[in-house]
Amino acid sequence: MILCVDPDADALAATRDALADAGYETATAGTAAEAHDALDATDSDTLDALVTEYELPDGTGLELVREVREHAPDTTCILFTSTPVTDVDTAAFGDVIADYVTKDDPESRAELRDVLEHALAFQCQTAYPLPEDEDARLAALERYALDPDALGGSLDRLGELATALFDVEAAAIGLIDAHEQRFLACHGIAFDPIEREETVCTYALLDEDVTVIEDVREDPRFEANEGLRAAGIAFYASASLVTPDGQAIGTFCVYDDEPRSFGERERELLTMLADEAMEQLELRRERVEGGGGADA
Repeated sequence: MILCVDPDADALAATRDALADAGYETATAGTAAEAHDALDATDSDTLDALVTEYELPDGTGLELVREVREHAPDTTCILFTSTPVTDVDTAAFGDVIADYVTKDDPESRAELRDVLEHALAFQCQTAYPLPEDEDARLAALERYALDPDALGGSLDRLGELATALFDVEAAAIGLIDAHEQRFLACHGIAFDPIEREETVCTYALLDEDVTVIEDVREDPRFEANEGLRAAGIAFYASASLVTPDGQAIGTFCVYDDEPRSFGERERELLTMLADEAMEQLELRRERVEGGGGADA
């Protein structure tokens, strides 16, 4: 569903009709308050995009973008506005990401449709990279998260083995869903669920090989990550948990508080541990789906 917000009733109707003609389901609002009401009545999973004028009677379009992202973090947001881009106060909104399309061009709504189609297809406004097959990956993940609390006990020993095998401070096994990473087992470190944009593992999902960051503090993607610094993580390596049909649903990670190297044999062994963890998840999935229940 596309939420269109514009105080100009005629312009709003024209935008709604153009998007409806392109096959999109739409909802409309003339003010930020009306948009809030629409958001409150909408499941975050069904909100695909926000298309909003910048100047609203009770706020700005960028304020609304920020609020929408809190409601549904992956929502595509587009300022479709008569306000010149030079008059849009982007500095006040930090890292808020939105596309800009001017309403003054005669072909503006055709351009809006093109920008919207591209943004939805490539999910290019997320604060973190996504696998090309993210929808299929999430669908696969659902089959292995039937009873997360019951999954952890059988994996703890693999984490303990990893810390001894690689002589590192900590190890963790986690699943990565649409918006966060949840940990099934941790050894040497304790993690609550982490927002996906804050975790190294969301980047590791894109790597077909073992991901190794010898000094996390020197990597520009993570040098400002306060969570990693607070946890004392300087070294990171992980292998993906890959389902039998090829979907990476999580990672088997090892961490240390000092930078270090990680050789080819160590990478092979970490992959073996990740494969073993995935086999355990697969066996438990088969048991649960077969009606045998899940024991710890």
